[in-house]
Amino acid sequence: MKKLIAAAAATLFATFAPAGAMAFEPGNTECIAPANAGGGWDFTCRQVGKALYDLKIVPNPVQVTNLAGGGGGVAFAEVVSKRNGDDNLIVAASSATTTRLAQGAFPGASKDQVRWLGTIGADYGVIAVAKDSPISTLPELFEAVKENPSAVSFAGGSAVGGWDHLKVLIAAKAAGFNDARAIKYVAFEGGGEAVTQLLGGHVQAFSGDISEAKGFVDSGDLKVLAVLAEERLPGEFDRFPTAKEQGIDAVGANWRGFYAPGGMSDEAYDFWVEAIKTVYESDTWKEVMAANGLMPLSRFGGDFEAFVDQQIADTEELSREIGLLQ
Repeated sequence: MKKLIAAAAATLFATFAPAGAMAFEPGNTECIAPANAGGGWDFTCRQVGKALYDLKIVPNPVQVTNLAGGGGGVAFAEVVSKRNGDDNLIVAASSATTTRLAQGAFPGASKDQVRWLGTIGADYGVIAVAKDSPISTLPELFEAVKENPSAVSFAGGSAVGGWDHLKVLIAAKAAGFNDARAIKYVAFEGGGEAVTQLLGGHVQAFSGDISEAKGFVDSGDLKVLAVLAEERLPGEFDRFPTAKEQGIDAVGANWRGFYAPGGMSDEAYDFWVEAIKTVYESDTWKEVMAANGLMPLSRFGGDFEAFVDQQIADTEELSREIGLLQ
C-alpha cells in the first residue's frame, strides 16, 4: 500500500519538476509568516497555503507558523541558521524584506543566504490626505512641501527608512524635491494608526498601500491624491489617479512573495517556483487578488532574483540620501 501511495504522489507532483530531474515530492509543508497573525505576511502565507492545497499542488494543508521579531529578522535568522536545508519550507516576503536587507537591518544577513521563489502580486502605494484637506492633487502637496517642508508631515505604518517612508521619498524626488532629509515622516505601528493621526489633524498626509487605504476611502475619511502605479488600477480602483498622469513619474509597488532556505535542493526549488507560479495564474488566485486589492506582478525564479537585486540597489541609494547608510 505504501508503494502505491508513493507512486501516486510521484505522478501527481511530477508536473512541478523540470524535465530530466528527479521529482521532488512535498511532505508536511510549512510557511513562515515573519510577523504576528494579521497583516501582509500572515495573509500571504495563509491565502497561498490554502490555494496550494485546494489546487492539489501539495498533499497536505500548509502549516502556517508566525515568527515575529526584528521586522522579519528573527525569521530570516531562523531559516539561515536552523532550517537551511528544509525542502518543505517557504517564507513570506515583501518589499519590507528587501528594504531591511538593503539597510543592513538583519545583522550579518544578505539576500544570497536564501533562494528567491516568486511573487503573488503587488500592493501599490498611495499618498492620501484627509477628506477635508484643501489639497486635491499630488503636485499641490509637494508644492506645499517645497514652500515650507516643516509644515507638512507624512504618516506611515513603517519605521523611518521603511517602505512607507521610501515611497514618499520616491515621489518627492520625482516631483523635483532634492533634499530628502527635509521631508518630515512620522512612523506609527501600522497603517490604521497612521490614518487615525491624519484624521486627528496631527499630520498632513498619509503614505500606505491601496489595500489598507481602501476601507478609509470607502468610509469617506481619506482622499487619495495618487496611486504609485504605472497606470490606473483596474476595477473600482480606476477612480484614483496615478502620480505619473499628474506629471510625477513615481512608481512604488509593495510586492508580496516568498523566499526559501538557501540550502534547499534544486529539485525542491524548481518545484516551489512552479507551484507559486501555478497558484498565481489560477482563477482561484485571481479571485483572492480582486477581493484584497492585490494587483498583477509576476516574477519567478531567476527573474525574481534579478528583481530583488534591483530593489535592494535602489533602496540602498535612497537610504544613503537620507543618511541611513554611509
